[in-house]
Amino acid sequence: MTRRPGPTPGPLRSSTATSSLVSFQLQVPWHMVMGLPALLRLKRPIETPSSLLPFPLFTEISSSRFSSLCRRHHFPPPQQAPTPPPPVPKKIPSEVSAHGRTWQDPYRWMSNTNDPDLSHYLHLENSYAQAFMADTQNLQRTLFSEMTQRMPTKVSTPPERWGPWLYYQNIPEGKEYPVLYRRSDVEKSNWVKILLQYARDGVKREEILLDWNKIAEQYGNEQFILQVKDLRTGYIIPNLQVNGVVSLAWALVGSTLFYTQSDDNRRPFRVLYSKLESDDTAGIPVFTESDSSFCVDITSTKDGKFITVYIIDAANPSGGLKKIRERVSGVQYFLEHHCGLFYILTNAPLSANKEWSGEDYYLARCPVEDIQLTNWQNIILPREDFTIQDMDMFDGFLVLFLNKKGNPAFCSINFPISVDCEDILEIGNLNAWFFPLPSNSCCVTPGSNHDFMNSVFRVVLSSPVMPDMIVDYDMSRRSFSVIQQEELKDVSCEVDTEQLFNFKHDGKEISQYSESQRWKDFSNAYCCETKEVISHDGTRVPLTILYSQTAWQKGQSPGLLQGYGAYGEVLDKSWCTNRLSLLDRGWVVAFADVRGGGGDTSWHRSGSGLYKKNSILDFVSCANFLLNEEYVHRHQLGAIGYSAGGLLLGAAINMYPNLFRAAILKVPFLDICNTLLDDNLPLTIMDYEEFGNPQIQSQFEVGVWEAAKWVARVRDSTCSPCSGSVILKTNMEGGHFGEGGRYAQCEETACDYAFLLKTIGMLNCDV
Repeated sequence: MTRRPGPTPGPLRSSTATSSLVSFQLQVPWHMVMGLPALLRLKRPIETPSSLLPFPLFTEISSSRFSSLCRRHHFPPPQQAPTPPPPVPKKIPSEVSAHGRTWQDPYRWMSNTNDPDLSHYLHLENSYAQAFMADTQNLQRTLFSEMTQRMPTKVSTPPERWGPWLYYQNIPEGKEYPVLYRRSDVEKSNWVKILLQYARDGVKREEILLDWNKIAEQYGNEQFILQVKDLRTGYIIPNLQVNGVVSLAWALVGSTLFYTQSDDNRRPFRVLYSKLESDDTAGIPVFTESDSSFCVDITSTKDGKFITVYIIDAANPSGGLKKIRERVSGVQYFLEHHCGLFYILTNAPLSANKEWSGEDYYLARCPVEDIQLTNWQNIILPREDFTIQDMDMFDGFLVLFLNKKGNPAFCSINFPISVDCEDILEIGNLNAWFFPLPSNSCCVTPGSNHDFMNSVFRVVLSSPVMPDMIVDYDMSRRSFSVIQQEELKDVSCEVDTEQLFNFKHDGKEISQYSESQRWKDFSNAYCCETKEVISHDGTRVPLTILYSQTAWQKGQSPGLLQGYGAYGEVLDKSWCTNRLSLLDRGWVVAFADVRGGGGDTSWHRSGSGLYKKNSILDFVSCANFLLNEEYVHRHQLGAIGYSAGGLLLGAAINMYPNLFRAAILKVPFLDICNTLLDDNLPLTIMDYEEFGNPQIQSQFEVGVWEAAKWVARVRDSTCSPCSGSVILKTNMEGGHFGEGGRYAQCEETACDYAFLLKTIGMLNCDV
């Protein structure tokens, strides 16, 4: 797979600190949960001093105006045992100016992580959050018990071949994280070689390569350290430990390792290599990216013959770099190699082709020696009904990852592809095999598929009503097998023996039965609908709606809307067992695929930079659809956003503060303007393309404040009963992506759900 490096899913502006002092600019999960019983009363957008501002600020709110309105709200505060008032952080007068505009930021001091008042304030907020949630402890225990009882005691993956080895993982009973194993695939290996190895090293039926439980005990943050384990001895090479490594690739001979290293702002900016069997393993610089708006990624082609940052011959790692093309803003190239030809997935302009818009990726190729020439052969262009998202390369097959009218699709094409053809090829003329997929599949995730010589392509299929299922597609036989499906305990469903895998090609639907395998599907118990919501400008926005066939009540059920809408990332709609605890209580769970997220390139661009407001208004339109179509009770809609999705939700709340009854913002990116004005903060410059550069007047935007500032300012602007329903919870030890262990995730989710149930008014209902 070309492994097109998806952008960082949200601004990773933090890192676990060695002391208890952590702040939002350092990578700590700021799990902010908000009950919005009264502060959501104001209907109109709050006025701002300039039309350049795409969405309003709470800092512009008149406190008396907001408080008088919220006394007449129709969202009563949640029933709450007496608790002390929420903490009040200090205010220090501070002004921020840009392009002739000035605004007050009395909580700017919070960006100073050395201020002891910050640590003290965060601990006070955690104590207040604990007091606010004290009456949900029994409910949290019930939810946690439900979630853990559904989990199998032991989780394992089926073996996957890579060369002469089979690799697999399992999570031991009672453990949080997986253990990675390998064993020799004797049937596919050289018997003599294996026997000689066993005679020399002893019989090893199974080797433990990595135990992530032990590693998690030693290292608890998201800053990576490169270490190399010698599998011959089982020990870590002591003289090679490099901080800040993000990506790596092996040279053809496995004694030379290339890797990227980050600068002080956590931008991967340099490529080095080390000779592991040398006495001196110090990194030797290969390439340095001096432009701070770019980061460096390194990988190798699937056959291992080339390393790509520019191009490095993997058989001659010290032979220098070869540039592909001159850099052009917005143009990307992803390379694979097969039998002397480079296959290039790119969005470089094609001036000679008048029928192509130039936004999406197409596939080109050229002989290795001609990579720097301009006359590449453009073999497959996107069409009106599909775009090319990615590719993978095998010795006998090319695999294309497609997006067909918003749905994922995969196809394999047999090698060789005629080298002499000059015309652009149609997939339909290449005898492509489109992988059959279940009709209800929403999510297709490729497996690692490392083995270049393999003819089997492994994927994980999942949907909101179908637990994760591992499927092998045999490209030589054009058949497929269901290898494994996620095991569930204490969950009943009827297996539909007549289910089909199907695909459409050129308008014709083709269906296939699986090869004697059956799989679990919960569509009889839970309904999954996909709707198109008309947004403010007439754009149709996909909305996936999930609810219980028996527990849901039209117009009476509470609901939870999730969105992301950034970096071109597809919103995850795969199966989640924990979600059943909401669905079985009658909740609707909906997913808004707003602009800025995944799909074709234009969908991403139309929700980023100057067009970011489209994302927010798409989200608002989806929320209104759920209410107007009576999927959700008029006053019982909640919302959740992660990372950059926190910006989406925070802005929606500011613009339409009576739309949501409750909201959960996890590691939210809220202080967008102040953050992007400070280009010394980690990853700020690379976020200009996604959110705009406020230092350029035409891109000057003001968003909502980051978590701690926003909580403080919201409380300033609301009446006392309402401000008490806003809580800030800070995990002082985790990272940007929250808890990683399976039991810790259940505990965190149980707390989130308990908050929702409480703020919606269902705390004392029969659970």
